[in-house]
Amino acid sequence: MHIYSFSPFGYEGALVSVEVDLRKGIPAVDMVGLADGAVKESRERIRSAIRNSGLEFPMERVLISLSPADLKKEGAGFDLAIALAVLDAKFRLERGELPLDTEEEKILVIGELDLSGNVRNVRGIQAAISTAAAGGITRCIVPAGNAGEARKVKGSSVFSAATLLDAVNALQTGQGFEEGAAEEEKFGDGFSEIDGVVFPDAETDGDISAVRGQPRLIRALQIAAAGAHNVLAYGTPGCGKTLALQRFASLVPVLTEEESQIVTRIHSLAGLLPSGAASVRIAPFRMPHQTASIEGICGGGPRCSPGEISLAHGGALFLDEASQFKSSVLQMLRVPLESGCITLSRAGRSTVYPARFQLLIATNPCPCGNLGSEDKLCLCSAHSIEQFWKKFSAPLLDRIDLRVHVDLPDMSAENPVLNDLRREIARAVLAQRKRQGKRNALLSPQEVLQFCSAESGMMEESAKKLIDDAQERFGMSQRAANGCVKLARTIADMDGKEIIAEKHAAEAISYRKTEVGLGGISEML
Repeated sequence: MHIYSFSPFGYEGALVSVEVDLRKGIPAVDMVGLADGAVKESRERIRSAIRNSGLEFPMERVLISLSPADLKKEGAGFDLAIALAVLDAKFRLERGELPLDTEEEKILVIGELDLSGNVRNVRGIQAAISTAAAGGITRCIVPAGNAGEARKVKGSSVFSAATLLDAVNALQTGQGFEEGAAEEEKFGDGFSEIDGVVFPDAETDGDISAVRGQPRLIRALQIAAAGAHNVLAYGTPGCGKTLALQRFASLVPVLTEEESQIVTRIHSLAGLLPSGAASVRIAPFRMPHQTASIEGICGGGPRCSPGEISLAHGGALFLDEASQFKSSVLQMLRVPLESGCITLSRAGRSTVYPARFQLLIATNPCPCGNLGSEDKLCLCSAHSIEQFWKKFSAPLLDRIDLRVHVDLPDMSAENPVLNDLRREIARAVLAQRKRQGKRNALLSPQEVLQFCSAESGMMEESAKKLIDDAQERFGMSQRAANGCVKLARTIADMDGKEIIAEKHAAEAISYRKTEVGLGGISEML
């Protein structure tokens, strides 16, 4: 039996071969292979765990090799693999067999041991099982608390070990391994299905239909949820923009199986997967504080841990009071918004994290917050307002399709019904899945021509003319014009129409026409 473990680093990580040699000499445990402090300390943990499990620790001199030798090994997830490798070497020695046959079956073992021999949960299980499966290793021993997560990887055969003795028995008998999930997860309580699209049940304090007096903002958020578009909401303090954006998650469908695999892997590597959870099916909603550093947003650290933009992959990143964030933090969002990923490099190693998220921004219209207010006086100069909006920069704002000026609530407006909002979203989501297999906001320029242009017969000529005139009148860039087309495509999908009509284009333009902070302050309100 050739035992492997897993060393997490960034999004990928690496498989580590665990080898043990027993030789004559003063009883001691030596470890080679560039192990960090936590891995070296496993020598004492496994000695106690083996003895407290009723087994005998070898009296010979023990040499533990972790390879590849030039890869730094970190964390306590090697404990179980090392303990099993030591016991396997002891059993072989007693039977007079060779220490290791490289042609033997390979098995992945990962888990932390406490001194009593119990196996503790570790992070990165989903990444470890996936990496092992890609390398042809299909049999895995994992902590019992991580079993649900491990079994979500198809093609793997998993044994969940609660104690060291459980793992030893599984290794010797080969019994108790269960195949990974072969069917898509079924949704039960806590979820509701509308026209074939599953949504999580909205809690009382998270239902967007409870936001009163802001029909235009809720309409914009509905469009954003349907097509995965970015949103900027600006208005005076107390108008309700933060409250509405915080409840955006109630409009978002659950993740597909493919999306869930990626999101689960990221959260598992970050140690944020709840104990016993098999996968993440609800789209993430991240809301970092304004004091967040650039490393906290993009990721980093010694192990290249994921940042907020990667933890928001498949979901939304909400920046409340966005003007209070550092300018460098706001500007670094531009590349991930375009590419959907971020590359982190540390000490000669690099990793690429997925970072395909929706950006939700809430901010005041000026430093004092009173610009455009009917009952309050704005004390900001034109220069200070211009500097305020320059912090966001034109390239960042250009990537935001929905810009909404939020007035004070109109309490006479009718309250929306959540299921009615979701029904239109479901209609658009199903249309996108059937047509191109991805959300409208992610369409490439070639796909825009294929699915959204008059040349392909997917847009009325009058709608095309309306967008072309708007591009010239408002000085839109080509990216902004494409964003307007994709926005119109989403509105048409929500309306159940295959062809983008003039009314769909007109509504899309109404959300794009204000070039905030770029000399259009007077037109903004």
